[in-house]
Amino acid sequence: MRGKGKSTIVWLLMGMLVLGLGGFGVTNFSTGTSDIGSVGDVEVSSRDYARALHNEMQDFSARTGRQLTPAEARTIGIDQAALSRLLIGAALEDEANRLGVSVGDQAVLAQIRDAAAFKGLDGKFDRARYADTLSREGIREPEFEHDLRMDEARLILNRAALAGVTAPAAVTDRTLGWLRETRDIHWIELTAADLHAPIAAPDDATLEAWHKANEARFTAPETRKITYVWLTPEMLESKVEVDEQALKDLYQQRISDFQQPERRMVERLVFPTADAAAAAKARLDKGEITFEQLAGERGLSLTDIDLGEVSKAQLGAAGDAVFALEQPGVAGPADSDLGPALFAMNAILEPVNVTFDQAKADLRVEAALDRARRQIEEQTTSVSDQLAGGATLEDLAKEAGMQIGKIDWTGAEDSTPNSIAAYPEFRQKAAEIGQSDFPEIVSFEDGGIFALRLDEIVPPKLIPFAEVRTRVLDDWMQNETRRQLLALAEERKVATEAAAGPVPDPAPAATAPVAQAVGAVAQTPAPAEPVTAPAAPDKGHAQTGLTRGGFINGVPQDVITRAFKITDPGTTEVVDAENRVFLVTLDQVHAAETDGTEAAQMRDGIQNRLSDSMRQDVFEYFTRAVQTQSGVAVNQTAVDAVNAQMQ
Repeated sequence: MRGKGKSTIVWLLMGMLVLGLGGFGVTNFSTGTSDIGSVGDVEVSSRDYARALHNEMQDFSARTGRQLTPAEARTIGIDQAALSRLLIGAALEDEANRLGVSVGDQAVLAQIRDAAAFKGLDGKFDRARYADTLSREGIREPEFEHDLRMDEARLILNRAALAGVTAPAAVTDRTLGWLRETRDIHWIELTAADLHAPIAAPDDATLEAWHKANEARFTAPETRKITYVWLTPEMLESKVEVDEQALKDLYQQRISDFQQPERRMVERLVFPTADAAAAAKARLDKGEITFEQLAGERGLSLTDIDLGEVSKAQLGAAGDAVFALEQPGVAGPADSDLGPALFAMNAILEPVNVTFDQAKADLRVEAALDRARRQIEEQTTSVSDQLAGGATLEDLAKEAGMQIGKIDWTGAEDSTPNSIAAYPEFRQKAAEIGQSDFPEIVSFEDGGIFALRLDEIVPPKLIPFAEVRTRVLDDWMQNETRRQLLALAEERKVATEAAAGPVPDPAPAATAPVAQAVGAVAQTPAPAEPVTAPAAPDKGHAQTGLTRGGFINGVPQDVITRAFKITDPGTTEVVDAENRVFLVTLDQVHAAETDGTEAAQMRDGIQNRLSDSMRQDVFEYFTRAVQTQSGVAVNQTAVDAVNAQMQ
């Protein structure tokens, strides 16, 4: 009785546990089978979401070359992208079901038979492979075939919705005209020599005020005072002993670098028959066609038929014909391992004959550096152990033969030659290390090692005026020059546009008609002073046929950009670019050339891009409308559960 009672209590507790878990939506003790959402009557399972999320992460890794953690994927919104893609697919499937859009079994069968994943070694559909592949992916065959059927239905619906979407011809033509429009301009750069008077040197009070008003320009950056030790193969190279026999062995190992026969740069074009090769050679000799065009007729480029550097022996039967050429040309027809061919010889490479004595010095450096790298590699473990045992960098400099140094690191020492700061590994470590971090051995890519210690961090501070007076003066002069040049540019702009305007006619005397009306004798008016237009300033350099996105040598691109923003010919604009001041005058606008092959290709490209953009917009609006009509439900708890499982 006691055994039966205990059994009944156990089953009662288990039942309550199952009911309790069911109340929380748990339907499986492993991965769960609850749906993450639905659109209309179409449900999206947790398994589909997990697969979509995995695929999105793999796609991102393939495009960027970097593996993502699940936390990073959520940070950049990959989980939302996967969920959105699934809900869009569900919306299209629900709409296809509502409209009765589907495909027959033959269409599904054709997709399965054509899938490379389901083909056997003979290249044909393998039923067992099909079942095994789906089983390993955890997909039942009816589910997979249903997905294929609905994929086709979604495609049909998608094509139907977007079939009539294309860019209007007017928009395409307007864009083409905008892109191919050309302009004639004048441009001139104003310099300090153009100013009315030289800029007077400021007094110290002015400079001190400038120094205070522009503190950021004269503030020293954060400085990290670092002590380091390092050891590189170059430091040991002169101390490493290399015996003569080792150098001779290295010379023999690399004999192909020191002893090379005469070679030719050759391209080979193979023909099906000797007669076809001879006919092609005859056309070449008559000048009817080039070798590159011959290759093009056979669907090949010169890159496809390039043999690179080859010796006479490597060419086999064609060697004599090719090496008989004393200058670039075409030899053949001659036999090759692929059949009759013509050989284009493009360059003659003289034989290489470097003796051991000639190569000895370079070989010694190479061998010594290689041996030094091995010595440093063997020494790394013991040096690391010394650091772990409490040795200081100063101890390593005395006992391990490493060189010690100090550097005030600001991050601006990247290009310092012959310095440890030239190594990216050091720069990264110097930027990361904290004052509480213990030194550790880090390897250079070239085989060297280093360790560093952060002694002090000096925060940014304003450099006293007395120490940077010269810099302050240069900065003030540069700013004042630019200010005066901009003012001069505005003056010249007004003068240029005034000189380009119409000359006003002299106005007649206002009293003449009134005096004559009352019988006064007409007086001959005094000759008016001639009205002349103001002298036009020099407009500078003429540039005709300037294209949008074109360039002018030595001129910032902002000048060209501004020239294409001017609307009216005769207008002058001031351009302040890269601390230089320019005046740009638009002389004439030339309408785009819309005829010809190039324009037609550009028009097609514009129309395709605009049409694609419009289709994307229409597709987005369509799917939103379908989702709104059918209703979207998302089970965020189930989504979070899948995200947690991806950890």
